[in-house]
Amino acid sequence: MKNDRYTGILMHPVSFPSPYAIGDIGDAAYHFIDVMNENKVSLWQVLPLGPTGYGDSPYASRSTFAGNELLIDLKRLYLDGYLELEDIMSEPVVTERVDYGRAKEIKMPLLRKAACVFLKTEKNSSRYKEFCSEHSYWLEDYALYQSLCDRYNDSRWFSIWPEDLRNRKKSALDKAKAELKEEMDIWCVLQYFFFSQWKSLKEYANEKGVRIIGDIPIFVAPDSADAWTNTKLLKIDESGEQEASSGVPPDAFSSTGQLWGNPLYRWEEHEKENFSWWIKRVSAALRMCDIVRIDHFRGFEACWEVPKGEETAINGKWVKSPGEKLLKALAEALGDDLPIIAEDLGVITPEVEALRDSFGLPGMKILQFAFSVNDSGELESGNAYLPHNIERNSVAYTGTHDNNTTCGWYKEQSDAVKDAVRRYFECPDDQVPWQMIRHLLMSNAKYAVIPMQDILMLDENARMNVPSTCGSSNWSWKMPQWGYYAEGWSRLHYYNKLYGRVVKK
Repeated sequence: MKNDRYTGILMHPVSFPSPYAIGDIGDAAYHFIDVMNENKVSLWQVLPLGPTGYGDSPYASRSTFAGNELLIDLKRLYLDGYLELEDIMSEPVVTERVDYGRAKEIKMPLLRKAACVFLKTEKNSSRYKEFCSEHSYWLEDYALYQSLCDRYNDSRWFSIWPEDLRNRKKSALDKAKAELKEEMDIWCVLQYFFFSQWKSLKEYANEKGVRIIGDIPIFVAPDSADAWTNTKLLKIDESGEQEASSGVPPDAFSSTGQLWGNPLYRWEEHEKENFSWWIKRVSAALRMCDIVRIDHFRGFEACWEVPKGEETAINGKWVKSPGEKLLKALAEALGDDLPIIAEDLGVITPEVEALRDSFGLPGMKILQFAFSVNDSGELESGNAYLPHNIERNSVAYTGTHDNNTTCGWYKEQSDAVKDAVRRYFECPDDQVPWQMIRHLLMSNAKYAVIPMQDILMLDENARMNVPSTCGSSNWSWKMPQWGYYAEGWSRLHYYNKLYGRVVKK
């Protein structure tokens, strides 16, 4: 009988050890895949891979189709002949956390240099022409967008750029393309570098029996190439201003809700085009990854729409989305068995669950959400996130990139919750994190995914993100070099074998 129980690690490439202030998709990534393979881990989950903007959140990318240029491996560019040895032999920049600003200072001049060398020697190569042709539906717009961001030193096309460019007047676009041709060529080549390197890495992972889980944020960033080039598909008026913004309503975590600020979709326009933009978007993600997670999946059923000018999300309302029609269009284009994970956390209604289940999509279960206690301090055993209640068609996590590490989470719990956790796992405090991992892998969930920080037993200082905050600690965790050799790997290997999560190719 074929085994279909899988273990995964959540680890974004920026977090790999690196001499350039940010991780990349070079040797460290290949080494990580080797370690996963040795320890029978068959899934590698990443965050969105697009180029980040202000705040460096991968969920606020400058493009939903492009790759993050800072993830390009400089060593590979040297081996390909686009850089000199001295370019990659400079003194390493040792930073405790990812430093995006420093990474740009170090890497972008070298990336531009490599691109210029490529343009002199291989611009007319068949491989490059094929790449540009394959990605023509977004590549030129992205290259022009990035070039204009550099020209105006600002990505806010809707307020900073000249009106004729804001409105994409043809004469203005033609003039900008002519003036910025050399810059645009560089951005196109950098995307060629990224996709070539990522393709090689993905092929290596698949050969080693590791599949990659990607991530698609449901919304696009307001200051993105996607918003600038698709205003017809978004609730953006003729002047470039948003008519409404995305968010979530007030809840137990926030009395004012969360105002995300992303533009909402004009779903009727998507329907007119049979959701062609979404089909391109998901198709592109599935060329890069084997499975994709749709962030804020509940937005396919209804979105929390906040009127223009509101400072909080309180006065928003739920507006229906054509999720069934969209998923049917995706299934018709990509096949009935959609390799999609539904991020179904938050305010989930029976309608959202029905939409998810009607297409057979696995939902998410978070163990950190499992330990609710009643007024008497007793564990509520019916909690759907407790290991014994997790359904098979699920992706179970100890926590996600938005949660504290499991060590940090346990430390901040009340005495009543800690007591419930200890009694559930029948273990002392110092064994709780690994008991959570063990029970996660023991559970009935088809997929079990563990953040790398939990394998290393790291505390709250290793947290990846605190939602609704913007600071240098977000998106900047970097794995220490010893993380490749940590004791936790062998323990994970043992549990994978014990609980039938060893996948044979």
